Amino acid sequence: MDERVREHASVLVDWSTQIESGDDVVLSVGPDAHELAVAVAEKLGERGANLLATYDSNELQRAYLRAHDGEFEGSAEHELALYEEADVVLSIGGQRNTAAKADVPGETRQAYRKANAAMREAKYDTRWMSTVHPTRSLAQQAGMAYEEYQDFAYDAILRDWKSLAEEMSRMKDLLDDGSEVRVVKDGTDLTMRIDGRTAVNSAASVTYDSHNLPSGEVFTAPYATAGTVLFDVPMTINGEAVRDVRLEFEDGEVVSHEASQGEGVLTDILETDAGARRLGELGIGMNRGIDRFTNSILFDEKMGDTIHLAVGRAYDACLPEGETGNDSAVHVDMITDMSEDSWLEVDGEVVQRNGRFRWEAGFEG
Repeated sequence: MDERVREHASVLVDWSTQIESGDDVVLSVGPDAHELAVAVAEKLGERGANLLATYDSNELQRAYLRAHDGEFEGSAEHELALYEEADVVLSIGGQRNTAAKADVPGETRQAYRKANAAMREAKYDTRWMSTVHPTRSLAQQAGMAYEEYQDFAYDAILRDWKSLAEEMSRMKDLLDDGSEVRVVKDGTDLTMRIDGRTAVNSAASVTYDSHNLPSGEVFTAPYATAGTVLFDVPMTINGEAVRDVRLEFEDGEVVSHEASQGEGVLTDILETDAGARRLGELGIGMNRGIDRFTNSILFDEKMGDTIHLAVGRAYDACLPEGETGNDSAVHVDMITDMSEDSWLEVDGEVVQRNGRFRWEAGFEG
C-alpha cells in the first residue's frame, strides 16, 4: 500500500473527525476506494471505534433511480435511523464512472433529493467528512496520467492544515467584520450582503466546522445578492458537463440563467424548490496545493485563484443561533476563475486582485 494512503487515513481519523474510542462510525465507500477504506478501518480498529461500512456506487444508484416510479416518500427512513445513531459519517468517494448517473431524469433527481431531506439533516448533525481516494476515473476526468493525478491529489490532501488554518483566519476576520462583498471580472459584477454572518475557516476538520478533505477555503452565507456572475471553470454536475454558466440576480434571487453546455441540468437544479434560486454559500479558495483545474468540485473550488458560489442550502455554521438561512434540497457549487483581470472587495476595499490576497507577495492594491 502506498504510504500516502495511510497518511490520508490518519488525517481523516485524527485531524478531520477526531475519532475516539466508542464512537459509532458509518463509513461510506465508493467502488474504487477500497485501499483507503482498508486504511481507515485499520485506524478505527486501533482507536476502538465502532465501524459500520456501506457501499456507495453511482451505478447502483442509477439502476435504482431509473427503475423507480418516482414516488420516494418514506424511502429514506431506514437510512435516517442509521445516521441518527451515528457519531461520525465518513464518505470516501471513488467511482468507476463519474458520469454514471447522467441519464437519470431531472424530475427523478428532484423527487429523490426532497425525500432525503431529513436524512441529510441527520447526517449533518454528526461529525461528517467527505473525501476521495485518487482513482483512474478521476485522473481521466482531469486529463492526467494516473500517477500524475495521485501526486496532485496528495499535494492537496496532505497539507500542514494547522498552518493553513492560521493563514485563512485572515480572510475569515475580513468577512466576519464586513457587510458587503463585491466580485468583479469580465462578465461578472456581483454584490451580496454578509453582515450578521459568521465565516467558516474551512481547514478540513470538524473543529473548524469544515467537512471536506481536501479543504482550504473560507466560506459564508450571503444574502441580498444583485448583479451578474459568470462561472467560467468547467464543471460536471449530476454526471453532465456544464460550461460557462451565467446567472443574473435581483433581490437575492436568480431571475435568468444560461449556459453554453448543460443548461438543462442547470434548469433542473434551479427548479428543485424556491431556495434553489438563492445563494447558500460564498466560498473563497485558499489551498495553494491545488495548482490546476481537474473538473472536480471538491478540488477546484479550493484552488487559491478562485471563488465559488452555491445555489441552494446555507450551512448553519454561518448563521446566528436560532436563525434559519436559505433552505433547499440542493447545494450546488459553481466556480469562477479570479486569476486575471479581477478583484474581490469587502466593504469597498480590495482584498484580492488577480488571484493574490493582500498579504501575499505580488498583490497589487
